Amino acid sequence: MPDTTHLTDRESTAERSHADYTGGVYGSMLAVSVVVGAGSLGSYPRAELILLLLLTGVVFWIAHVHAQLFGERLAQRRWGPAVVLEVCREEWPIVSAAVPPALAVAVSPLFGLDLQGTLWFALAVAVAGQVGWSAAAARRAGAAWHLVALTASVNLLLGLLIIAFKLVVTH
Repeated sequence: MPDTTHLTDRESTAERSHADYTGGVYGSMLAVSVVVGAGSLGSYPRAELILLLLLTGVVFWIAHVHAQLFGERLAQRRWGPAVVLEVCREEWPIVSAAVPPALAVAVSPLFGLDLQGTLWFALAVAVAGQVGWSAAAARRAGAAWHLVALTASVNLLLGLLIIAFKLVVTH
């Protein structure tokens, strides 16, 4: 982990935001949940699932930005447009995490997948994203390899737990 004692508050915040992929992990778990819950799609199921993934990511991103601005940031200091943009950038991984599963849905016809296969493909991509974001966050924070493996394993377990809930509830 880099020594940040000599950094200004702004530099220290920028350093932390580059190492913090919490939003990506959270966004990937959100995407997993959206795919699992997408059982009642209408006439255009792939398009609806893509929109559902992306729009849900945007709504949760807005909620996180709002929580950051009106929670800790409001109590700590005055803020203006620059702080709002900084918080928007810090929370953007929530939206970014929805993109790979949405792309998986979009390309699924190229693999000849039916709707059920598409859902499982998007689910696998979302869980892989969740594991990847957590491993990237741990590595970026300078964690030892065994801790990277531990956080990746925990996130894989959480993704598999959601999948297990889907299997239990729908069967």
